[in-house]
Amino acid sequence: MYVVESKAGAIVCMLFSIIFLGTWPAVINLLERRGRHPQHTYIDDSITSLLAATIIALTLGQIGDINPDMPSFTSQLFQNNWSCVLFAMAGGVFQGLGNVSTQFSWAFVGLSATEVITSSIAVAIGTTMNYFLDERINKASILFIGVGCFLTAVFLGAAVHCSNATDNEAKLSSLPDTYTEKARVIKISGFQSVSPNKDGLKEFELGTIPIEKAKLGTAEFLIQLENRRAIKVFGKRKLLGLGIAFFAGVCFSLDSPAFNLATNDHWHMMKKGIPHLVVYNALFYFSASCSITSIVLNLSFLYHPILNLPRSSLRAYLNDWNGRGLAILSGLLCGFGNCLHFIAGQAAGYAAADSVQALPIVSTLWAIFLFGEYRRSSKRTYVLLGSMLAMFSAATGFLMGSSGHRKPMSM
Repeated sequence: MYVVESKAGAIVCMLFSIIFLGTWPAVINLLERRGRHPQHTYIDDSITSLLAATIIALTLGQIGDINPDMPSFTSQLFQNNWSCVLFAMAGGVFQGLGNVSTQFSWAFVGLSATEVITSSIAVAIGTTMNYFLDERINKASILFIGVGCFLTAVFLGAAVHCSNATDNEAKLSSLPDTYTEKARVIKISGFQSVSPNKDGLKEFELGTIPIEKAKLGTAEFLIQLENRRAIKVFGKRKLLGLGIAFFAGVCFSLDSPAFNLATNDHWHMMKKGIPHLVVYNALFYFSASCSITSIVLNLSFLYHPILNLPRSSLRAYLNDWNGRGLAILSGLLCGFGNCLHFIAGQAAGYAAADSVQALPIVSTLWAIFLFGEYRRSSKRTYVLLGSMLAMFSAATGFLMGSSGHRKPMSM
């Protein structure tokens, strides 16, 4: 079984995990903004994420030296370790609930603000729990400065969202009550929903009306985006998206401590002589539980849609190949990102490995350069945005700098 034992190796795993887990939401959000049904995307993502975890377990979990304290992936599948397996599966359920929630919050709150809120809550709760579960192997004087930076970033992120929302309202209010887009009238007074679909598709999607692409950040761009995207946001209350983001953050804050309990048996629930659950077995059970939770919830949303999404079906999902390649890519990024996160946590302590919650730095860069978020915003928004990114960068450095070294496990 391949094991990362050095502090430097753990930090490299954290950095790649930040990149993967910061890019994953951008890919899913891109598909939603292009109009693909979010449940179709998320089912593809969940299946692929489980496949990635299985591949990792069957490769890295099998190679290298094997000893009684650290058995291979396949040999540990048949051991009596169900108390720890249940913790790993509980962590997967929490992450599945958080993932399903964020797919809606990205539309209402925005990619950057959602990731800031969820990650900061995860750090405030989860990192504190992991610090005590790991018997304080991390340097508290450094660790909790990082936690404080994340908490500060929560307020900065909320300020960025409010400032940007105010900017967007000002842009839309500068237009007349009706805005004509190539002989097609869209009411925007009071930020109402856009014109109805034709057989479930909009006219510009059918190609019957040529649409000139608006410049990023303009009021015309915001309206074209609303027409095109799958989840409609005009007319929705701001607190709805923030509430979803906070719920997701609480869920994410519990998945890492549950995984920590699964691999280290801090509460001594395993029988004497049975080795602790190795990280690859825990990852497999975690991913299986997460994927099953996500698939079941999204299948139910196909037939019982929420937030005014169109009704779909399993047959429609199977026949929807538009954007499936990107959905599969998102699943691979999520699966590999989680694996690197937990490998780093096993080596350097899960509290330090929670520095991957700095992933909003990557997500914000994607939001700015790929989606045009904050384009043509006010100077106040840019100052807040820069402050938020600086605080997140500092928080990441502090959490990584607090890395300790875990003592060898004893049965």
